[in-house]
Amino acid sequence: MFQTTTAQSKIARLRKRVRIVQGGTSSSKTFSILPLLITYAIQNPFSEISIVSESIPHLKRGALKDFQKIMILTDNYKDANFNRSSLKYTFSNNSYIEFFSVDQPDKLRGARRDILFVNECNNIDFESYQQLAVRTKKFIYLDYNPTNEFWVQTELINDADSDFVVLTYKDNEALDPAIVREIEKAKVKALTSTYWANWWNVYGLGMLGSLEGVIFQNWEQIDTVPAEAKFLGCGLDFGYSNDPTALIGVYEYNGKIIADEMIYSTSLLNSDIITLMKQERTLPIWADSAEPKSIEEIRRAGYNIKPVVKGADSINFGISVLQQKELLVTKSSTNLIKELRHYSWDVDKTGKKLNKPIDDFNHGLDALRYFAMMQLAIKPHRKVIIT
Repeated sequence: MFQTTTAQSKIARLRKRVRIVQGGTSSSKTFSILPLLITYAIQNPFSEISIVSESIPHLKRGALKDFQKIMILTDNYKDANFNRSSLKYTFSNNSYIEFFSVDQPDKLRGARRDILFVNECNNIDFESYQQLAVRTKKFIYLDYNPTNEFWVQTELINDADSDFVVLTYKDNEALDPAIVREIEKAKVKALTSTYWANWWNVYGLGMLGSLEGVIFQNWEQIDTVPAEAKFLGCGLDFGYSNDPTALIGVYEYNGKIIADEMIYSTSLLNSDIITLMKQERTLPIWADSAEPKSIEEIRRAGYNIKPVVKGADSINFGISVLQQKELLVTKSSTNLIKELRHYSWDVDKTGKKLNKPIDDFNHGLDALRYFAMMQLAIKPHRKVIIT
Protein backbone atom coordinates (compact mmCIF):
# COMPACT_ATOMS: atom_id res chain seq x y z
CA MET A 1 0.00 0.00 0.00
CA PHE A 2 1.26 3.48 -0.88
CA GLN A 3 1.44 5.81 2.13
CA THR A 4 1.16 9.58 1.80
CA THR A 5 3.66 11.29 4.09
CA THR A 6 4.24 14.74 5.54
CA ALA A 7 7.11 15.13 3.08
CA GLN A 8 4.76 14.73 0.11
CA SER A 9 2.26 17.18 1.60
CA LYS A 10 4.96 19.81 2.14
CA ILE A 11 6.27 19.44 -1.41
CA ALA A 12 2.74 19.63 -2.83
CA ARG A 13 2.38 23.10 -1.29
CA LEU A 14 5.26 24.49 -3.37
CA ARG A 15 3.82 26.71 -6.11
CA LYS A 16 6.57 28.74 -7.79
CA ARG A 17 8.36 27.80 -11.01
CA VAL A 18 11.50 26.41 -9.30
CA ARG A 19 10.65 24.08 -6.39
CA ILE A 20 13.72 23.31 -4.31
CA VAL A 21 13.60 20.31 -1.98
CA GLN A 22 16.54 20.15 0.42
CA GLY A 23 16.62 17.21 2.78
CA GLY A 24 18.49 14.77 4.94
CA THR A 25 18.80 11.04 4.55
CA SER A 26 15.60 8.97 4.25
CA SER A 27 13.43 12.09 4.09
CA SER A 28 11.76 10.62 0.96
CA LYS A 29 12.55 13.61 -1.27
CA THR A 30 12.49 11.65 -4.52
CA PHE A 31 9.79 9.22 -3.39
CA SER A 32 7.55 12.19 -2.55
CA ILE A 33 8.13 14.18 -5.74
CA LEU A 34 7.43 11.25 -8.07
CA PRO A 35 3.74 10.71 -7.07
CA LEU A 36 3.08 14.40 -7.74
CA LEU A 37 4.53 14.05 -11.23
CA ILE A 38 2.58 10.86 -11.89
CA THR A 39 -0.67 12.50 -10.77
CA TYR A 40 0.04 15.53 -12.97
CA ALA A 41 0.70 13.30 -15.98
CA ILE A 42 -2.57 11.39 -15.45
CA GLN A 43 -4.68 14.52 -14.93
CA ASN A 44 -3.14 16.56 -17.76
CA PRO A 45 -3.15 14.83 -21.19
CA PHE A 46 -0.13 15.27 -23.46
CA SER A 47 2.11 16.42 -20.60
CA GLU A 48 5.84 16.07 -21.21
CA ILE A 49 7.89 15.39 -18.08
CA SER A 50 11.64 14.79 -17.84
CA ILE A 51 13.43 13.25 -14.85
CA VAL A 52 17.17 13.85 -15.07
CA SER A 53 20.23 12.86 -13.06
CA GLU A 54 24.00 12.57 -13.42
CA SER A 55 24.02 9.16 -15.12
CA ILE A 56 21.73 6.40 -16.37
CA PRO A 57 22.99 3.89 -13.75
CA HIS A 58 22.19 6.46 -11.06
CA LEU A 59 18.66 6.83 -12.43
CA LYS A 60 18.09 3.09 -12.72
CA ARG A 61 19.10 2.49 -9.11
CA GLY A 62 17.21 5.49 -7.81
CA ALA A 63 14.45 7.57 -9.41
CA LEU A 64 13.46 5.06 -12.10
CA LYS A 65 13.28 2.21 -9.61
CA ASP A 66 11.15 4.35 -7.28
CA PHE A 67 8.91 5.44 -10.17
CA GLN A 68 8.13 1.85 -11.13
CA LYS A 69 7.51 0.92 -7.49
CA ILE A 70 5.06 3.79 -6.98
CA MET A 71 3.26 3.04 -10.24
CA ILE A 72 2.79 -0.58 -9.16
CA LEU A 73 1.70 0.34 -5.62
CA THR A 74 -0.90 2.76 -6.99
CA ASP A 75 -2.11 0.22 -9.59
CA ASN A 76 -1.12 2.46 -12.49
CA TYR A 77 1.73 0.49 -14.04
CA LYS A 78 1.36 -1.18 -17.44
CA ASP A 79 4.53 -2.85 -18.60
CA ALA A 80 3.64 -2.40 -22.26
CA ASN A 81 3.67 1.39 -21.76
CA PHE A 82 7.31 1.47 -20.71
CA ASN A 83 9.97 1.69 -23.41
CA ARG A 84 13.11 0.20 -21.89
CA SER A 85 15.35 1.46 -24.66
CA SER A 86 14.41 5.12 -24.33
CA LEU A 87 13.46 4.86 -20.61
CA LYS A 88 10.13 6.50 -21.37
CA TYR A 89 6.73 5.69 -19.87
CA THR A 90 3.72 6.79 -21.94
CA PHE A 91 0.31 7.04 -20.26
CA SER A 92 -2.98 6.21 -21.99
CA ASN A 93 -3.75 9.97 -22.31
CA ASN A 94 -0.49 10.53 -24.26
CA SER A 95 1.35 12.12 -21.35
CA TYR A 96 4.83 10.73 -20.78
CA ILE A 97 7.60 10.68 -18.20
CA GLU A 98 11.11 10.17 -19.60
CA PHE A 99 14.38 9.47 -17.80
CA PHE A 100 17.77 10.61 -19.09
CA SER A 101 21.16 11.79 -17.83
CA VAL A 102 23.13 15.01 -18.25
CA ASP A 103 25.90 13.08 -20.00
CA GLN A 104 23.60 12.69 -23.03
CA PRO A 105 24.23 15.99 -24.93
CA ASP A 106 21.45 15.38 -27.44
CA LYS A 107 18.92 15.11 -24.60
CA LEU A 108 20.43 17.97 -22.60
CA ARG A 109 20.05 20.40 -25.50
CA GLY A 110 17.15 18.63 -27.16
CA ALA A 111 13.38 18.93 -27.07
CA ARG A 112 11.44 21.13 -24.71
CA ARG A 113 9.23 19.82 -21.93
CA ASP A 114 6.49 20.93 -19.55
CA ILE A 115 8.04 19.78 -16.25
CA LEU A 116 11.61 19.01 -15.19
CA PHE A 117 12.80 17.08 -12.13
CA VAL A 118 16.57 17.10 -11.54
CA ASN A 119 17.29 14.32 -9.05
CA GLU A 120 20.25 14.89 -6.69
CA CYS A 121 21.02 18.10 -8.54
CA ASN A 122 24.17 18.75 -6.49
CA ASN A 123 25.86 16.11 -8.66
CA ILE A 124 25.48 18.10 -11.89
CA ASP A 125 26.97 21.44 -12.92
CA PHE A 126 25.08 24.71 -13.25
CA GLU A 127 25.53 24.94 -17.02
CA SER A 128 23.78 21.57 -17.49
CA TYR A 129 20.93 22.76 -15.28
CA GLN A 130 20.62 25.96 -17.29
CA GLN A 131 20.38 24.05 -20.58
CA LEU A 132 17.52 22.02 -19.09
CA ALA A 133 15.79 24.94 -17.38
CA VAL A 134 15.55 27.16 -20.49
CA ARG A 135 13.78 24.27 -22.27
CA THR A 136 11.20 23.76 -19.51
CA LYS A 137 7.86 25.56 -19.95
CA LYS A 138 6.09 25.20 -16.61
CA PHE A 139 7.92 24.21 -13.43
CA ILE A 140 11.03 22.49 -12.07
CA TYR A 141 11.73 20.26 -9.07
CA LEU A 142 15.25 20.04 -7.63
CA ASP A 143 16.22 17.72 -4.78
CA TYR A 144 19.52 17.12 -2.97
CA ASN A 145 21.34 16.36 0.28
CA PRO A 146 22.93 19.64 1.46
CA THR A 147 26.47 18.31 1.98
CA ASN A 148 28.01 21.65 1.00
CA GLU A 149 27.14 24.89 -0.76
CA PHE A 150 26.66 24.72 -4.54
CA TRP A 151 24.77 26.56 -7.28
CA VAL A 152 21.28 26.10 -5.77
CA GLN A 153 22.36 28.24 -2.81
CA THR A 154 24.29 30.81 -4.84
CA GLU A 155 21.97 31.13 -7.85
CA LEU A 156 18.42 29.99 -7.05
CA ILE A 157 17.26 29.94 -3.43
CA ASN A 158 16.78 33.71 -3.13
CA ASP A 159 15.27 34.12 -6.58
CA ALA A 160 11.69 35.44 -6.67
CA ASP A 161 10.63 32.47 -8.82
CA SER A 162 11.89 29.86 -6.33
CA ASP A 163 10.11 27.97 -3.54
CA PHE A 164 12.16 26.15 -0.91
CA VAL A 165 11.46 23.43 1.66
CA VAL A 166 13.68 21.46 4.06
CA LEU A 167 12.75 17.86 4.88
CA THR A 168 14.10 15.39 7.43
CA TYR A 169 13.55 11.72 8.18
CA LYS A 170 10.79 12.81 10.58
CA ASP A 171 8.73 13.94 7.58
CA ASN A 172 8.69 10.36 6.32
CA GLU A 173 6.15 8.41 8.37
CA ALA A 174 6.67 5.36 6.15
CA LEU A 175 10.26 4.96 7.32
CA ASP A 176 11.12 1.70 9.07
CA PRO A 177 11.77 2.18 12.81
CA ALA A 178 15.12 0.37 12.50
CA ILE A 179 16.33 3.02 10.04
CA VAL A 180 15.11 5.79 12.34
CA ARG A 181 17.14 4.31 15.19
CA GLU A 182 20.21 4.06 12.97
CA ILE A 183 19.93 7.69 11.87
CA GLU A 184 19.43 8.91 15.43
CA LYS A 185 22.63 7.20 16.58
CA ALA A 186 24.41 10.02 14.76
CA LYS A 187 22.78 12.54 17.09
CA VAL A 188 24.73 11.01 19.99
CA LYS A 189 27.92 10.72 17.93
CA ALA A 190 27.56 14.42 17.03
CA LEU A 191 28.74 15.21 20.55
CA THR A 192 32.02 13.35 19.97
CA SER A 193 33.48 14.94 16.83
CA THR A 194 32.95 17.70 14.30
CA TYR A 195 32.63 15.07 11.56
CA TRP A 196 29.57 13.51 13.21
CA ALA A 197 28.23 16.97 14.13
CA ASN A 198 28.37 17.88 10.44
CA TRP A 199 26.85 14.51 9.45
CA TRP A 200 23.92 14.99 11.82
CA ASN A 201 23.44 18.55 10.61
CA VAL A 202 23.28 17.46 6.96
CA TYR A 203 21.69 14.01 7.00
CA GLY A 204 19.73 14.20 10.26
CA LEU A 205 18.50 17.81 10.20
CA GLY A 206 18.68 18.47 6.46
CA MET A 207 20.73 21.62 6.98
CA LEU A 208 23.63 22.92 4.91
CA GLY A 209 26.91 21.32 5.86
CA SER A 210 30.54 21.69 4.93
CA LEU A 211 32.23 18.63 3.49
CA GLU A 212 35.89 19.06 4.43
CA GLY A 213 38.86 16.74 4.46
CA VAL A 214 37.75 14.48 1.61
CA ILE A 215 40.52 11.92 1.21
CA PHE A 216 40.45 11.22 -2.51
CA GLN A 217 40.42 14.11 -4.96
CA ASN A 218 42.47 12.33 -7.64
CA TRP A 219 39.57 10.72 -9.51
CA GLU A 220 37.11 11.35 -12.31
CA GLN A 221 34.22 9.52 -13.92
CA ILE A 222 34.36 7.72 -17.25
CA ASP A 223 31.52 6.17 -19.24
CA THR A 224 32.80 2.60 -19.29
CA VAL A 225 35.94 0.48 -19.22
CA PRO A 226 37.77 0.93 -22.56
CA ALA A 227 38.28 -2.22 -24.60
CA GLU A 228 42.04 -1.63 -24.50
CA ALA A 229 42.19 -1.57 -20.70
CA LYS A 230 44.04 -4.42 -19.01
CA PHE A 231 42.07 -6.23 -16.30
CA LEU A 232 44.35 -6.68 -13.28
CA GLY A 233 42.02 -8.34 -10.77
CA CYS A 234 39.66 -7.42 -7.93
CA GLY A 235 39.38 -6.36 -4.34
CA LEU A 236 36.66 -7.88 -2.15
CA ASP A 237 35.23 -6.58 1.12
CA PHE A 238 32.76 -8.89 2.85
CA GLY A 239 29.50 -7.71 4.41
CA TYR A 240 26.09 -9.15 5.11
CA SER A 241 23.15 -7.58 6.95
CA ASN A 242 24.03 -3.93 7.52
CA ASP A 243 27.20 -3.55 5.48
CA PRO A 244 27.29 -4.50 1.79
CA THR A 245 29.63 -6.97 0.18
CA ALA A 246 31.70 -5.02 -2.36
CA LEU A 247 33.69 -6.43 -5.27
CA ILE A 248 35.68 -3.83 -7.22
CA GLY A 249 37.34 -4.68 -10.52
CA VAL A 250 40.66 -2.94 -11.20
CA TYR A 251 42.08 -2.16 -14.64
CA GLU A 252 45.19 -0.41 -16.00
CA TYR A 253 44.77 2.02 -18.88
CA ASN A 254 47.37 4.47 -20.22
CA GLY A 255 49.12 4.58 -16.87
CA LYS A 256 45.89 5.19 -14.99
CA ILE A 257 43.86 2.89 -12.74
CA ILE A 258 40.21 2.18 -13.51
CA ALA A 259 37.85 1.04 -10.74
CA ASP A 260 34.61 -0.70 -11.70
CA GLU A 261 31.92 -1.68 -9.20
CA MET A 262 31.04 -5.33 -9.90
CA ILE A 263 29.12 -6.27 -6.74
CA TYR A 264 27.70 -3.98 -4.04
CA SER A 265 24.88 -5.56 -2.07
CA THR A 266 23.78 -6.68 1.38
CA SER A 267 22.49 -10.13 2.43
CA LEU A 268 24.79 -12.06 0.09
CA LEU A 269 25.86 -15.57 1.03
CA ASN A 270 29.18 -16.85 -0.30
CA SER A 271 27.23 -18.88 -2.84
CA ASP A 272 25.55 -15.67 -4.03
CA ILE A 273 28.91 -13.93 -4.38
CA ILE A 274 30.25 -16.83 -6.45
CA THR A 275 27.18 -16.73 -8.71
CA LEU A 276 27.57 -12.98 -9.27
CA MET A 277 31.28 -13.13 -10.05
CA LYS A 278 31.95 -12.79 -13.78
CA GLN A 279 35.69 -12.04 -13.91
CA GLU A 280 38.53 -14.24 -15.10
CA ARG A 281 39.12 -16.92 -12.45
CA THR A 282 42.92 -16.90 -12.72
CA LEU A 283 43.35 -13.21 -11.90
CA PRO A 284 43.91 -12.32 -8.25
CA ILE A 285 41.13 -11.32 -5.87
CA TRP A 286 42.44 -9.74 -2.68
CA ALA A 287 39.91 -10.13 0.11
CA ASP A 288 39.44 -9.13 3.73
CA SER A 289 41.61 -11.51 5.76
CA ALA A 290 39.11 -11.39 8.63
CA GLU A 291 36.92 -13.83 6.65
CA PRO A 292 39.10 -16.96 6.13
CA LYS A 293 36.10 -19.30 5.82
CA SER A 294 34.53 -17.18 3.09
CA ILE A 295 37.84 -16.91 1.26
CA GLU A 296 38.26 -20.68 1.31
CA GLU A 297 34.73 -21.31 -0.02
CA ILE A 298 35.33 -18.93 -2.93
CA ARG A 299 38.77 -20.46 -3.57
CA ARG A 300 37.19 -23.93 -3.77
CA ALA A 301 34.82 -22.56 -6.41
CA GLY A 302 37.88 -22.05 -8.60
CA TYR A 303 38.80 -18.41 -8.02
CA ASN A 304 42.31 -17.14 -7.32
CA ILE A 305 41.34 -15.44 -4.07
CA LYS A 306 43.84 -14.51 -1.37
CA PRO A 307 43.67 -12.83 2.04
CA VAL A 308 45.10 -9.33 2.18
CA VAL A 309 48.07 -8.83 4.50
CA LYS A 310 47.19 -6.20 7.07
CA GLY A 311 49.48 -4.29 9.36
CA ALA A 312 49.09 -1.74 12.12
CA ASP A 313 48.81 1.08 9.58
CA SER A 314 47.42 -0.85 6.62
CA ILE A 315 44.47 1.50 6.13
CA ASN A 316 46.68 4.56 5.75
CA PHE A 317 49.16 2.61 3.65
CA GLY A 318 46.42 1.53 1.21
CA ILE A 319 45.12 5.11 1.07
CA SER A 320 48.60 6.41 0.27
CA VAL A 321 48.98 3.95 -2.60
CA LEU A 322 45.67 5.04 -4.12
CA GLN A 323 46.44 8.73 -3.59
CA GLN A 324 49.47 8.38 -5.86
CA LYS A 325 47.42 7.01 -8.76
CA GLU A 326 45.22 8.71 -11.32
CA LEU A 327 41.87 7.02 -10.70
CA LEU A 328 39.10 6.62 -13.24
CA VAL A 329 35.73 5.34 -12.02
CA THR A 330 32.99 4.00 -14.30
CA LYS A 331 29.73 5.93 -14.03
CA SER A 332 27.87 2.67 -13.30
CA SER A 333 29.84 2.47 -10.02
CA THR A 334 27.29 4.62 -8.22
CA ASN A 335 28.01 3.36 -4.71
CA LEU A 336 31.77 3.70 -5.10
CA ILE A 337 31.29 7.24 -6.44
CA LYS A 338 29.21 8.13 -3.39
CA GLU A 339 31.95 6.79 -1.13
CA LEU A 340 34.63 8.79 -2.93
CA ARG A 341 32.58 11.96 -2.43
CA HIS A 342 32.18 11.37 1.32
CA TYR A 343 35.20 9.41 2.61
CA SER A 344 36.99 11.94 4.82
CA TRP A 345 39.68 12.31 7.44
CA ASP A 346 38.29 12.13 10.95
CA VAL A 347 38.62 15.06 13.31
CA ASP A 348 38.74 15.46 17.06
CA LYS A 349 36.33 17.49 19.21
CA THR A 350 38.20 20.70 18.41
CA GLY A 351 37.98 20.14 14.68
CA LYS A 352 41.64 19.15 14.31
CA LYS A 353 42.17 16.67 11.48
CA LEU A 354 43.34 13.23 12.62
CA ASN A 355 45.62 10.87 10.76
CA LYS A 356 42.85 8.33 10.29
CA PRO A 357 39.74 8.18 8.09
CA ILE A 358 36.16 8.02 9.29
CA ASP A 359 34.73 4.51 9.60
CA ASP A 360 31.98 5.15 7.07
CA PHE A 361 31.54 5.33 3.28
CA ASN A 362 34.29 2.75 2.92
CA HIS A 363 33.02 -0.63 1.71
CA GLY A 364 33.88 -0.31 -1.96
CA LEU A 365 36.94 1.74 -1.05
CA ASP A 366 38.14 -0.96 1.34
CA ALA A 367 37.90 -3.48 -1.48
CA LEU A 368 39.84 -1.15 -3.78
CA ARG A 369 42.36 -0.50 -1.03
CA TYR A 370 42.98 -4.24 -0.51
CA PHE A 371 43.91 -4.62 -4.17
CA ALA A 372 46.05 -1.48 -4.14
CA MET A 373 48.03 -2.62 -1.09
CA MET A 374 48.87 -5.99 -2.60
CA GLN A 375 49.17 -5.24 -6.33
CA LEU A 376 49.78 -1.54 -6.93
CA ALA A 377 52.30 -0.62 -4.24
CA ILE A 378 55.76 -0.27 -5.77
CA LYS A 379 57.63 -0.32 -2.49
CA PRO A 380 56.75 -0.13 1.20
CA HIS A 381 56.25 3.36 2.51
CA ARG A 382 54.03 5.13 4.96
CA LYS A 383 53.47 8.54 3.40
CA VAL A 384 49.84 9.62 3.60
CA ILE A 385 48.70 12.89 2.13
CA ILE A 386 46.08 14.61 4.26
CA THR A 387 44.17 17.15 2.20
